[in-house]
Amino acid sequence: MMKFHKLMFLNILFLSTLIVISSYAWFSMWIGLEINLLAILPLMANPKNIYPSEAAMKYFITQTLASLILLFAILMSNSLNMSEFAIPHNSLNFLDLLINSSLFLKTGAAPFHAWFPEVMEGLNWSNCLLMMTWQKIAPMMILIHNLSMFFYLTWIILISSILSGIMGLNQTSLRKILAYSSINHIAWMLSSMLNFKMIWLLYFTIYTILTMNLVIIFYYFNIFYSNQFYLIFNSNKLLNFFFS
Repeated sequence: MMKFHKLMFLNILFLSTLIVISSYAWFSMWIGLEINLLAILPLMANPKNIYPSEAAMKYFITQTLASLILLFAILMSNSLNMSEFAIPHNSLNFLDLLINSSLFLKTGAAPFHAWFPEVMEGLNWSNCLLMMTWQKIAPMMILIHNLSMFFYLTWIILISSILSGIMGLNQTSLRKILAYSSINHIAWMLSSMLNFKMIWLLYFTIYTILTMNLVIIFYYFNIFYSNQFYLIFNSNKLLNFFFS
């Protein structure tokens, strides 16, 4: 049974994402992201195990850096909009670049992905599921409102799809394999955003369902590494049929 404080932070986590989705002002979106960060850290940390706590610290550092960049870009954008002088076009492009980069850092898209597999490696399966699914909703909903830099987004899509495929080949940890798979799916989600936003919603829903099924199987059989598959397959014909 889930402890009360974890249930409370889980509810705050869901509500913070809804705050971001329902917001139209940049500052309220930023507040929603910060509440989201503060809510997930207690869910990640485990005083009985050093690895989840280390993963929570890495996640906190990277998300704080992304939040600072995002806040700086928001404040600079508001200052320029309130200015009486003409705003250089290059300045607006630079601020859009900062906003998008901070959101890519939050989602773990390449080349801002280095933290994501390392954080995933230290988490249990339930937290891995949150990281791969729910935690991507808020930054991506903000990205939907800021899709002006087509060339930059295309570059992120290409880097994420190519790099994740290469880096995932030599991994034996299933959590890292799923992390690189998630980075690859980010590329496809961004591609769907550029075409039609409802396609992104459909893709994300299917991705979440498939990822949830995988995580449930790995959690039930206590599988963390690829070499454990051979032992499980030999003892469970149903699982062997599922993955064949």
